[in-house]
Amino acid sequence: MIFAEWKPLDELIDKLKGHNKLLLAGCATCVAECAAGGEKEVETLAPLLRMALKKHGCSIEIVTCTIEKQCEWEFVEELAEKAEEVDAIMSIACGIGVQALAERYDPIPVYPGVNTSALTIRQEDGLWVARCAACGDCVLGETFGYCPIARCAKSLLNGPCGGTRKNGKCELDEDVDCIWNLIVERADERGQLESLSQMKKTKDWSNSRHGGPKRVIREDLR
Repeated sequence: MIFAEWKPLDELIDKLKGHNKLLLAGCATCVAECAAGGEKEVETLAPLLRMALKKHGCSIEIVTCTIEKQCEWEFVEELAEKAEEVDAIMSIACGIGVQALAERYDPIPVYPGVNTSALTIRQEDGLWVARCAACGDCVLGETFGYCPIARCAKSLLNGPCGGTRKNGKCELDEDVDCIWNLIVERADERGQLESLSQMKKTKDWSNSRHGGPKRVIREDLR
């Protein structure tokens, strides 16, 4: 899932000064799961913005709406009626949602209400851990289901660095497992340690962000 967090309230207020009516738009999918941009968060943030704006001597009408996905055009269209009535939109979806609203409702300014930070899994209540870097050249089949690109501080492909601790932790953070230690342990459990002795080929980054914005095409779906 995509993980995001609210931007500081002061930063949001600075963007909204000078506007008269704001549409605060949420997304009921990824950012709802991480308690940043779902319907509950929209209805929580709206009064906080009203109070903060009032303290700054600003009186802005705020209307709210949460759609299923801000990254799908058919859902984005559901905001059309409300968008006609406002002079600014604040999206608390991920960065994809913000860009989609900015494209669809141009020239209305669209402001991000959150910072999008990672592709994560919820490890436990209140804790999300990045597991994928969306690098475009997946190696999970060779690393026993552990991603060294996202989960190694140095994105190493051919084994651990010299900073791995004796207890299997990363030198940068004692609370973080060295991912290569986990890879080796799983390979050993499966009797496949020998596979890790083979030098990995140079990673193909061309499908990541090389050459500009990434485009993903499925001809069978076009």
